[in-house]
Amino acid sequence: MNDPTISDPSTPPVTTANGSFGGGELTLRVIVLGLLLSVVMGAANVYVGLKAGMTVSASIPAAVMAMLLFRLLFRQSTVLEANQVQTCASAGESLAAGIIFTMPAMILIGYWQSFDFWTVSMVALTGGLLGILFMIPMRRVFVANNPELPFPEGVACAAVLNAGESGNDQHDAARGLIIGGIVGAMFKVAAGFLGIVQDSLQVAKTVGDRIFYFGGDLSPMLVAVGFIVRLHVAILIFIGGTLGWLIGIPLLGGASGYADPIDGAWTIWSSEIRYVGVGAMVVGGISSLFAVRSGLIAAVRELSQGLRGQTAVRAQSERDIPSGLILTLGIACTLMLAMLNYRFTGDLGVTILSTSVMLAMGFFFTAVASYIVGLVGNSNSPVSGMTITAVLAAGGLLWLFNYSGTQGMVATLGIAAVVCCVACTSGDVCNDLKTGSIVGAAPFRQQIMQIGGVGVAAFVMAPVLTLLHNNTPGGIGGEKLSAPQASLFASLARGFAGEGELPWNLIGVGAGVGIVILIIDEILKRRTKHRAHLMPIAVGMYLPFGLATPILIGGIIAKMCTRSTPRAEHDGVLHRGILFSSGVIAGEALTAVGLAGLAAFGITAMNLELSASVLITLTVAVAVAIVILFLIMTRPRLS
Repeated sequence: MNDPTISDPSTPPVTTANGSFGGGELTLRVIVLGLLLSVVMGAANVYVGLKAGMTVSASIPAAVMAMLLFRLLFRQSTVLEANQVQTCASAGESLAAGIIFTMPAMILIGYWQSFDFWTVSMVALTGGLLGILFMIPMRRVFVANNPELPFPEGVACAAVLNAGESGNDQHDAARGLIIGGIVGAMFKVAAGFLGIVQDSLQVAKTVGDRIFYFGGDLSPMLVAVGFIVRLHVAILIFIGGTLGWLIGIPLLGGASGYADPIDGAWTIWSSEIRYVGVGAMVVGGISSLFAVRSGLIAAVRELSQGLRGQTAVRAQSERDIPSGLILTLGIACTLMLAMLNYRFTGDLGVTILSTSVMLAMGFFFTAVASYIVGLVGNSNSPVSGMTITAVLAAGGLLWLFNYSGTQGMVATLGIAAVVCCVACTSGDVCNDLKTGSIVGAAPFRQQIMQIGGVGVAAFVMAPVLTLLHNNTPGGIGGEKLSAPQASLFASLARGFAGEGELPWNLIGVGAGVGIVILIIDEILKRRTKHRAHLMPIAVGMYLPFGLATPILIGGIIAKMCTRSTPRAEHDGVLHRGILFSSGVIAGEALTAVGLAGLAAFGITAMNLELSASVLITLTVAVAVAIVILFLIMTRPRLS
């Protein structure tokens, strides 16, 4: 049986040991630790997103880290303090996704030669703040008054916080996080610094004029991602990869044009297959918008009532940041956006159009992201599909108004960057507010911490991007850091601006595939408990196939942990494994950023120049060891 204080959305807020909502929430140690973890989580997720094409929520690992550090340093803390820390930390993490999916495209189109610190920081700051401000009037619509949304990650984070408050499993949680961090760091040092294992194992064979490919990246971080998103999403991503790489590439043929079949497979995917995924993602984005139409209308009604002063006086546990302050900050963000757009384009007409589109789409996608996070969780939110929709709409509008060339490309990417930051941040805010409502936090204090987290993390994005771009072989957009979303947005912007030709026939094929998948999903929805959600499949088609394989392995391991337990108990059973996986992700990602920092100071990677046979043997051995270690460390403890 579920604990009603955790899973029931109607449960009233509870008090903690201090007996109040506010007394133990915003202390100095909470603010300092929250801002620090916001920077750390933001930097880690920059690497994760550039490599894996997706990010994972930092709420649960940040909550555990906060409780452990408080117990270690101060011996006593409250659940409200830990909740405020994770609220701030996850705001920085979500902002990273918005930036890395879009800003690298400025490099890829040749507009920048290096990341402009102030531009990146201002895009992150304004987009993140707007995501928070737009979400506040929607809190009652999606969080307080919507029992149909389960908020799986918000409820799970609340369960972690409540378990920590009672002192349960603290030592095991700490050990899992630490061991995971060590594993992730050791692998990155071995692969990225010492060169004693390969980053991937792949094979391709030519049969007639067709190329058959299979491969997998060797990364415990990707296995951890698969464990966190679980088997269903992992299978859908793998299905997408299968459609693109194992079926699509052989069907297209053209093997005679390539001396190396592996290079041929990658070229065919890059120039053709991924645009099929684009078409499918566009259909997925449109279907997501249609699904939240009623919630959007309710959010607009709530905001208008707040601005007219028609909202009732509420208790502290239900109070948000005042509407007047929201309006003031919103106007400030709008002015900053206008200055950014004018700096990008130098044209007043483009500035007015771009700023208006940013605000309209930002508010619209806040409702979309909030609804989807409530439905499937923050880690599974299809931000890529939303941003693709924004790029297409922005590019189309600019094209209609006859803006093209570099001016059109930069304006399109600027709109996409802000909208993506808004969508990522608002979804995270919604998730954290749900957690806070369960543990008894004051919403307006959470909103203050979210603003603080965004304000600090915004100024970390550009330096981390610069470090990784300048000190990773191939830079951002290369094989090591493929930045798939940014590469896609750069291609779309070029096409709309007349600087390149988009393969509309392949995009159309992808749209047709997306419609077929939607029909299949509707049939499954009516007849079975299973679903064929379009966005994960489309993302799998668009991502390198090597990512889908370890993600599937992680999903299988998660399924093995829950195979004999009821679905309602899965969160508790997977808790130990999620903490270990979170440690792995943080360890590998932060080590990658650290190695890039060393390279910036002239400390380059040591290539031990092992023979090919020895290198492959070590790689296979490490791959097997990673799987075994995950099986051991994620196995639930017997009660």
